[in-house]
Amino acid sequence: MKKIIDLNKEKIKEIVVTVGMQYGESDKWHVRDSLSELNQLVYTAGGTVIKEFTTARSSPTPAYFIGKGKLEEVRAFCEGAGVTTVIFDDDLSPAQKKNLTEELKAKVLDRTELILDIFALHAVSAEGKLQIEKAQLEYMLPRLTRAWTHLSRQEGGIGTRGPGERQLEIDRRRVKERIYYLNSKIAELRQARGLRRKKRQSVPVTVISIIGYTNAGKSTLLNSLTGAGVLVEDKLFATLDTTTRMYFLPSGQKVLLTDTVGFLNKLPHGLIESFKATLEEVTESDMLIYVIDASREDAFEQDKAVKEVLKELKADGKPIIKVFNKCDIEASGGVIAGLKRHYPDGIEISALEKKGFEELNGKIQAEMDKILTTYKYRIPVKEYHLVNKFYEMGNVKKVEYKDDEIIIMAETPARLSAEMKKYRKQDKVEVKWKIS
Repeated sequence: MKKIIDLNKEKIKEIVVTVGMQYGESDKWHVRDSLSELNQLVYTAGGTVIKEFTTARSSPTPAYFIGKGKLEEVRAFCEGAGVTTVIFDDDLSPAQKKNLTEELKAKVLDRTELILDIFALHAVSAEGKLQIEKAQLEYMLPRLTRAWTHLSRQEGGIGTRGPGERQLEIDRRRVKERIYYLNSKIAELRQARGLRRKKRQSVPVTVISIIGYTNAGKSTLLNSLTGAGVLVEDKLFATLDTTTRMYFLPSGQKVLLTDTVGFLNKLPHGLIESFKATLEEVTESDMLIYVIDASREDAFEQDKAVKEVLKELKADGKPIIKVFNKCDIEASGGVIAGLKRHYPDGIEISALEKKGFEELNGKIQAEMDKILTTYKYRIPVKEYHLVNKFYEMGNVKKVEYKDDEIIIMAETPARLSAEMKKYRKQDKVEVKWKIS
């Protein structure tokens, strides 16, 4: 019987209330939409939100973030409903978190802590786990100030340099040492990733990164196109590690498709810094496929968040193909109409139902043609195996077979043209031949 009870207890989720603040009507991310997303994050972390609280102020209060009236309202509800956790939609200072914990008699978290917890839950690779631990420790370090005050009677001053103060300094030092160690390990893994990327780039294939807001359907798109088998769940940040697969366009050209970590509004800057090594996949790509969730009413707000992250990564100048995903969902109709007005060249798809892929492939091919350069190449007959590369990775316009060489006119991506530079017959040429 005891075992059955324990199993049932394991199924009980944390009972959570969420608290958001709206900073006037000019607030670009409305509190309702932001809280809705926060609730999704809670669900992803394994909690159940039973109540939302909102308040409007020009700025947070130094002591409790929210005003005393709202604090009393939240406390009364928590006491009556048996709430275990209160999560705020904005970052809390160490003092605010301490005061709120004492007043609410519950665990108090802010948005950044929740995101870090989810990342820790879903990190699979060694690199991902190190990056998350580093981000968590960097977040924790300035908040250690009050962690050991229960061991000393006062904060600082004569007579307070006792075990509490010593333990606090020991904690700080250990955290800093651990961060230093993690930085060195991440640097090693980053170097190894760089070598793998360099090796991959030596194979002159166009690299396309699939980007978008978390839960927009990036992994589903990669799975549907390549059969990658990446985990897909209706949760935020279901996957954190990048996955790269080969994909053949209908023309026969090969490209590499890479699924990336999802973007998020209010994504902590420290987290972006920790995941720079992973997000470098975006910056090193030749092209981006930007997946927009057309079933979301707040698609434009998500779009703004994605653009901000791309700008921070300095990847906003790359060729981008925009796709409106989940067009098979009934609620997407009105959203797609608005997106079409904003992005006339956007493509409607359903990654799950594999709809719109013909148009998507055509768009990828068209964008690739823009970054291709046309050259004539003289390939010695004894190196005939190189001819296949032009068919697989470029666009062959004409082939002439001579006794000792093969003359090829082909549109080639930058990486292939660089590899084949010594075989070029002349500089870039205008295409006048017809496809044979």
